[in-house]
Amino acid sequence: MTKKIYIAGPDVFELDSVAIGKKLVTLCEKYGFEGLYPLDNVVDFNQPKNKIAQDIYHANVAMIDKADIVIANLNMFRGKEADSGTVWECGYAHAKGKEVYGYMQSTRNYIEEFEPKKQDGMNLDENNTIIEDFDYPINLMIACSCVEIVEGGFEDVLKIL
Repeated sequence: MTKKIYIAGPDVFELDSVAIGKKLVTLCEKYGFEGLYPLDNVVDFNQPKNKIAQDIYHANVAMIDKADIVIANLNMFRGKEADSGTVWECGYAHAKGKEVYGYMQSTRNYIEEFEPKKQDGMNLDENNTIIEDFDYPINLMIACSCVEIVEGGFEDVLKIL
């Protein structure tokens, strides 16, 4: 039985998101997996926005439920953190017992993304909030819920599976 991979990440917000999805699904097939891309869900966009959002949510949850593995694009999105929807999907998948893998262009220590100032032995950002420093490239909650976070791209994760 072919293992299914849910493809998580903010790629769905790119202008060429459908083409990106087709490429990622094709890569899954190349490595012997079935790719599940969120934009492959059929949603009726001729209804109120809140209903559309609920339909997208339920369709994506159903896709994750069908998947064996989640591969997530954890690169920074609209700031210094991964896409919040992607992070939720990873947490949900982990809670459901799925294998979760992430990929990032850089897996250097998260703190290196900042120019922290030191205060009482703590690293603070420009808003004087503490920056965690656990030698992970992303918040410990997502890092610890992933089997592995690979430096590189989607195909680099497929190569290790």
